[in-house]
Amino acid sequence: MIGLYHPARTCVHAAPAGLKLLVLFAAGTASFFVHSPLVLGGAAVAVALCYALARIPVRLATRQVLAIVPFAALLVAAQGLLTSWTSALLVGERVVVLVTLASLITLTTRTSDMVRTVEWALRPFARLGVRPERVGLMVAMTIRFVPVIKEQADLVRAAQKARGVERSVAFLTPLLVRTLRLADGLGEALEARGLDSRPDLPEKARQPGAKAPAG
Repeated sequence: MIGLYHPARTCVHAAPAGLKLLVLFAAGTASFFVHSPLVLGGAAVAVALCYALARIPVRLATRQVLAIVPFAALLVAAQGLLTSWTSALLVGERVVVLVTLASLITLTTRTSDMVRTVEWALRPFARLGVRPERVGLMVAMTIRFVPVIKEQADLVRAAQKARGVERSVAFLTPLLVRTLRLADGLGEALEARGLDSRPDLPEKARQPGAKAPAG
């Protein structure tokens, strides 16, 4: 669903990462105050125009939309059965607009720019114990891990097809094992580089094997 950076020289790519995140935040907030399917439909058209402005290939843009269709359809069906179909349509439109807008930001913004913006925005909260560099690292890892996990899923599917298994719930087990191994290796790499240490602790307490302070 969330693609990697697609390089191009457009005004959408050139826009600051902070401005794009601000637009996403404003759109997400405003969408909950809109109760007209037509207005949300207009917002979807505006997002599509932004894709064209950013020169995102049609195939890549279509893939962003198709990836969320099953989830949106399930959400609309559940909402329609529990409340009303008008409300269900609004929920479906909100999901499609916001997810495709978030995908557009990911496609047109380098991860390094995104991380720098998040760290800058969180810097005032450092006095409250927030560590901007750690949050930035989490953002970068989240963005990077989505395609990595998809790649692992493709490998598992290919291996099962080679054994003559087309569709099976057993697909989840090897995928989970591969994902946990990746997370394990990444955790060890981060710990080896000292990224799990706490600067507020004395040097002795940050040594490997030292007991964490109570509380």
